Amino acid sequence: MIRIGIVGTSSISERFAEAVGHVDGVEVSRVASRDAQRARAFAEKIGAPGTAVGLDELLAADDVDAVYLASPHSAHVAQARTALDAGIPVLVEKPATLTAPQWEELVERATARGVVLLEAMRSAYDPGLTAVADLLPRLGTVRRVSLRYEKRSARYDHVLAGEQTNIFDPALGGSALRDLGVYPLHALVQLFGAPRAVRGVRVGIASGTDGLGSALAVYDGFVADIAWSKITDTALSSEIQGEEAFLRIDAIDAPRFLELTLHGGDAEAIHVEAPENVMVGEVERLRDAIAGVDISADQERTTATLRLVDALLAEPLR
Repeated sequence: MIRIGIVGTSSISERFAEAVGHVDGVEVSRVASRDAQRARAFAEKIGAPGTAVGLDELLAADDVDAVYLASPHSAHVAQARTALDAGIPVLVEKPATLTAPQWEELVERATARGVVLLEAMRSAYDPGLTAVADLLPRLGTVRRVSLRYEKRSARYDHVLAGEQTNIFDPALGGSALRDLGVYPLHALVQLFGAPRAVRGVRVGIASGTDGLGSALAVYDGFVADIAWSKITDTALSSEIQGEEAFLRIDAIDAPRFLELTLHGGDAEAIHVEAPENVMVGEVERLRDAIAGVDISADQERTTATLRLVDALLAEPLR
């Protein structure tokens, strides 16, 4: 049994703990927070037997075999370094680091110590994205890819009220690109590899970061446009266009309804069966990685995605 310690007491940690309950061979053993009372309250909420005050106490516990880091983006690197140096496998919430070089440094550290390091990019292990990949040969030569993730955050209301909040705070690595844009970017890399070039526009908001944006990625023979937003909603789907057919994708972070339309108009609906909790796949991947499955390709996809994020963050806010 792999006993996992959770760092962070947000809603995503709660969903992660629920996902662990659906995966054989793993369990949550402890919850860590800088606030002991908060750690106890959250542990009771998710049914974890133990708590820890801070990361060091968590790593020193004899019932922690791996850690899940769901702390603010800006804390990931230091916490991951500490865990890796302690020989503890790490699953770190996306985006794993604020820059690609930071991630590459962590991968080198993990490799040197023989310790598992994996980004919790849930969409990478979702059966829906596997279904998309399986359908690509039926499209013929791909010419255009349009992937998007646009969902208005309730916390944007705080920004509109003149308040600062973590996910929109640039000091903590907050950014719509980092929070939602990574999903279509990672899917793009997973399906087609890294593009030859990428350019984009980010629209700034009062908190000092981007609220939405668009990017154009260049491949040999086709182009890909990416859209992300945490300040608007949309009814638009993602789409991949080939010379023989096009494929509509309801949600790129967790595809559940796909529609393939052949040139000439015949359409085929594909419903994807998947676990209700979208984080189950990443928990399974962590378990398998600790058992010895090679995750170097997973790490390389994270590197490629973060390089795209770095390039887009280099563009000034508009």
